[in-house]
Amino acid sequence: MKTVLQLGKDAKLAAKKINTASTGIKNQILLAVSQKLRDNIETIVKANAADLQNAKTSGMRQSMIDRLTLTPVRIEAIAQAVEQVVQLADPAGVVESGVTRPNGLRIYKTRVPMGVVAMIYEARPNVTVDAAALCIKSGNACILRGGKEAIETNRTLVALIRQAIEGCDMPADIVCLVEDTSRESATQLMTLNGYVDVLIPRGGSGLIQSVVKNATVPCIETGVGNCHIFVDETADLQQSVAIVDNAKTQRPSVCNAVETLLVHKNIAGKFLPMVAEKLAEHHTQLRGCPATCKILGDGVIPATEEDYRTEFNDYILAVKVVENLQEAIDHIGTYSSGHSEAILTNDYGNSQKFLAQVDAAAVYVNASTRFTDGGEFGFGAEIGISTQKLHARGPMGLAELTTTKYVILGDGQIRG
Repeated sequence: MKTVLQLGKDAKLAAKKINTASTGIKNQILLAVSQKLRDNIETIVKANAADLQNAKTSGMRQSMIDRLTLTPVRIEAIAQAVEQVVQLADPAGVVESGVTRPNGLRIYKTRVPMGVVAMIYEARPNVTVDAAALCIKSGNACILRGGKEAIETNRTLVALIRQAIEGCDMPADIVCLVEDTSRESATQLMTLNGYVDVLIPRGGSGLIQSVVKNATVPCIETGVGNCHIFVDETADLQQSVAIVDNAKTQRPSVCNAVETLLVHKNIAGKFLPMVAEKLAEHHTQLRGCPATCKILGDGVIPATEEDYRTEFNDYILAVKVVENLQEAIDHIGTYSSGHSEAILTNDYGNSQKFLAQVDAAAVYVNASTRFTDGGEFGFGAEIGISTQKLHARGPMGLAELTTTKYVILGDGQIRG
């Protein structure tokens, strides 16, 4: 098992090859990766089964087991996602702007790869392939450090990716896996200055805050999704039931699932029983304010302050009845993680006020928060969803894995 330091050295060396590779070579690698995944579905499922057994033995909750699970259908979807990245424009080498100065200097702002991208993430093996594919297409090497819950799956996936890379006459160390899943390895990766150009954490609040507080390499804060939906008094109630149900129950373990439902007091008496009946089909637990408890009765657990701050990642939804739009906006401003927020309304003025005043990476009108996703936004697979404001915000695709370089062409100019 290689040390984190050795992986950093290997990735740094391999980065020199992929940083300057042509779009054709990078696409060739990605197509080879996609084919490797399809040719080895049984091998991947077998490795994943070992992780799933360990997860069940350790008492992992079902919603998190769903994140960990790879089926033949999901593996095919991952392979297709890699092929979609092939179709995307290569950002590396793009000239964003250019100017000729009065002295004749020609100055061009160009996009170039970051170099070595590191990722620390939890029990989501699809992230292993997504991250590798996006890094390869954008011309970066990557060091991947997944959680112990997915180690067998990740070992298998990275081995297949490395085989595909070598089959295209490129160094396998373009994609490296940290097989040591201890906290020490994560800390070492966070402080691998000189080798890691940017670190992206992807997971729960604890992981992300640990990286933000302890990393000495540049990092991008991603992922924590305490997302809200506000149902305004003018909303289409049937449509709103469908949207809330989708946002909560389609896949509750992901960061763009809704965690708190805010309902205007004027429709709460009619709407809350409707949405509660629908959510009950998925055995969703509701934790509500006093007004919610009064309307829905014993089926609701009284909400605590902490419930409104929590990303449940489960079939749990916090509910609050609010006086008006402004109270909903203020509540979101207090508790939001800055990920995805939505208003359901037929009042144009209210929708515009919500869009203007709610500070988040993605703000919706009359749609599910589940669309905050690189694939749904047309970026192909995503490397993460940034909730910070510098460099990148929202779903991060290929362009966000590059930086800029100024190229200056002269013919002997000197500064006077």
